[in-house]
Amino acid sequence: MSARLSTAAVSTAVSAASAAPSVEASDEACCAAPLPVLGRDVTVPLVTGGEVTYAALDYAASAPALQRVWDDVAAYAPYYGSVHRGAGYLSQLSTDLFENSRAAVAEFLDCRAGDQVVFTRSTTDSLNLLAQVVPADCQVFVFETEHHASLLPWRDARVTYLNAPRTPQQAVATLERALADRDPYGPALVCVTGASNVTGELWPVKELAAAAHAHGARIVLDAAQLAPHHPVSVRELDVDWIAFSGHKLYAPFGSGVLAGRADWLQESEPYLAGGGASRKVARRADGGVDVEWHTTAARHEAGSPNVIGVYAIASACKALTEAGFEGLVERERHLIAKVREGLAAVPEVRVLSLFGDDAPRVGVISFVVDGWNSSHFAAALSAEYGIGVRDGLFCAHPLVRTLLGSEPQEPGECGAPEAEPGERSLNAIRVSFGAGTPDEHVERFVRAVRELVRDGAKWSYRTEEGRCVPAV
Repeated sequence: MSARLSTAAVSTAVSAASAAPSVEASDEACCAAPLPVLGRDVTVPLVTGGEVTYAALDYAASAPALQRVWDDVAAYAPYYGSVHRGAGYLSQLSTDLFENSRAAVAEFLDCRAGDQVVFTRSTTDSLNLLAQVVPADCQVFVFETEHHASLLPWRDARVTYLNAPRTPQQAVATLERALADRDPYGPALVCVTGASNVTGELWPVKELAAAAHAHGARIVLDAAQLAPHHPVSVRELDVDWIAFSGHKLYAPFGSGVLAGRADWLQESEPYLAGGGASRKVARRADGGVDVEWHTTAARHEAGSPNVIGVYAIASACKALTEAGFEGLVERERHLIAKVREGLAAVPEVRVLSLFGDDAPRVGVISFVVDGWNSSHFAAALSAEYGIGVRDGLFCAHPLVRTLLGSEPQEPGECGAPEAEPGERSLNAIRVSFGAGTPDEHVERFVRAVRELVRDGAKWSYRTEEGRCVPAV
């Protein structure tokens, strides 16, 4: 039996799970139901006594796995084998599955003919890979609003950091001015997010891409926060590369994607040297080694790949596509409205925004509360209400400091505030949600915010190793 036929056998084994993503009952007739995710029935203890179903509202960090993805991976696991290196049945099956997953991701991203899909560990890994293959004299343009994964990898390039814009139009104008002032004869690359991991606001990617190309530059899109919430088309947005992570796309395994133009990838030395990247290796007469590297995506996929992680990404891509982004987007807008309306009703809460209240956004909202240390507030949400959010600077320190109107040298670390409970700290609170979030979770969150601000915490808290925790 061929590997392709055996891949079909695996597909048959998971057909019950993958024919169509199952849904839960929706408490809002106007919106699609949340997709089933792992952990939706997990209960956690409260410091005040009893247990409650955990409300996972930290999707921007890592989204829970879709049940569909977990079922697909579980069905494949008994067939697991080495990729590209074995003549055996399971190796051939796994190789076929691996390459079919590459094709599925390319279809999900609407890649162009000739684009390559390279599998990595994460968005951070993808952008570091791209940073290694840019030409030596490349000038890189990055807004200070980027996640550190986009802000920091360009160590061997000439980097121009652009100030935070206050409107999408200003973002385009700022980039156009910067590109017009550069040396027009050297290569240039623009790196921009699709949706902010701090404010959730959508960036004008298509317009920024047009500006970049008009000035002879290329553009890479950090879609880590965009791809789980909206359809992303490389072709329509006209970006040169796109990067995203599986663990934010409901596939909680250590894998990511860099997809786009092949030329810089083919012309550079491999990101990692080793088996899989090399096509031919031979000893020279002088005792050295000659290497011929692959020109395919394998050039930057040295070592044994994360087959299960890759298959999980492909499964998530298929599940989201089959569920229909139109309904998912509609439901998320419904949840965003609930959260924003609830927070707006609490005068002590200030929601952070670059582009203003009317800006389109995904389900990521950051805020501060007057009179509260952000770590203290997040700890109380967890310990007293069973709600998981994020506090800190969200690996986007320059952006959060800009939004808080602070000086760059003020203290504050990502996830490690120095202030004691009740003291001001240079941090914010982030609530984020997505395709698996039920209404009850955001309703409980809004109610908890209102009660904490009105009544205060019911428990005492202390700082332990930089984190606010319930006092024992």
